[in-house]
Amino acid sequence: MELTDEQKYEFKVALEKVKELQGKGTELISLYVPPSRQISDVSNYLKGEYSQSSNIKSSSTRKNVQSAISSILSRLRAYKRTPDNGLVLFIGHRKVGADQTRMIQFVLEPPEAVTTFLYRCDSQFYTDPLDAMLEDKLTYGLIVIDRSEATIGFLRGKRIELVKNVDSQVPSKHRMGGQSARRFERLIEIAAHEFYKRIAEIANEAFTSDKNLQGVLIGGPGPSKDFFIKEGYLNHELQKKIIDTFDTGYTDEYGLREMVEKARDALSSLDLMREKNLMQRLLEEIRKPDGGLAAYGEDNVKLALQSGAVETLLVSEDIRKSKIDLKCPKCGFKNEMIVSHIPDEIKCDKCGEDMEIEKEEDLVRQLFRSAEAVGTKIEMISGESEEGELLKTAFGGLAAMLRYPMGR
Repeated sequence: MELTDEQKYEFKVALEKVKELQGKGTELISLYVPPSRQISDVSNYLKGEYSQSSNIKSSSTRKNVQSAISSILSRLRAYKRTPDNGLVLFIGHRKVGADQTRMIQFVLEPPEAVTTFLYRCDSQFYTDPLDAMLEDKLTYGLIVIDRSEATIGFLRGKRIELVKNVDSQVPSKHRMGGQSARRFERLIEIAAHEFYKRIAEIANEAFTSDKNLQGVLIGGPGPSKDFFIKEGYLNHELQKKIIDTFDTGYTDEYGLREMVEKARDALSSLDLMREKNLMQRLLEEIRKPDGGLAAYGEDNVKLALQSGAVETLLVSEDIRKSKIDLKCPKCGFKNEMIVSHIPDEIKCDKCGEDMEIEKEEDLVRQLFRSAEAVGTKIEMISGESEEGELLKTAFGGLAAMLRYPMGR
């Protein structure tokens, strides 16, 4: 099941909330049900766990664990069969004070199939399998090489990861003449051959072990990259996956980044390139003397969105804000605020009394609804890339490209 941007965002936010929760003792139950497991089998298993939990010495822990198991059994009755990707439940009692706990419940249908049945009772929920499901699966192998140095790495989604940097020790110059020169040239070629073999061995081992590898990019400042390919140093499966070669000025880790930049067209389908192109277009508009077809700043973007002027809305995946609707119980004054964290108290602007929260809504979820109503496309920008960091720090995580200039 391929998640939409909105579903991926909501799934990620739900996981973050789950990870923050702490139990008092081992009172948080994580249950992973694969699609092959019958609901009736899971229920029978949980009834056995309920019986076993009667042996827990602490009366409060025993009571809370049994309460959580009963809640799970109640939830499972709503399912006639296990969903196609299985089911994940996080249920238990979280700490809310020195000796106080409160029942919490999360039921998730994961984006990929759960592979193993798992029941775990701990002081934290177990989320590792779901974390792995949210990772970008597209991976590209990277090699930049010349006779003096080579660097091997990966492009995983939006991240460039270094595998190894290797110096060759191949002599570059000599002053020999006659037969000595020819002999020395042969020794240089042998040393270069051994160096290429070593680089290929490292790349073969790293790349072939990655089941998500989509292709290989090879770069460098001279003819070495083409010779490396032509002579078939990589194994035959990787040779088939070579996408293209690229001229770079460097063969170190910076060379990997340089090559990824130059591979825009070849990797245009990758999110990294998509984000680079979107942010580049935004900055080009902003630099125009009249401000171009761009809007930034929360209030400006919301105004443009409400008026239907936004063609593409750029939203950072790392935005964690809520819109709250407020009302004063004394004078009836109403207001709304966008907040990262809800304050302990909010005073009325009219009479100074404490305001009450009538409604709370996730800001990004609201933006998706507003965008859908006016035919605006939303592009989620990861916080991991340089472009994502720029959107967060310079624009507060929100910017827009417009259909037409505002106020004209």
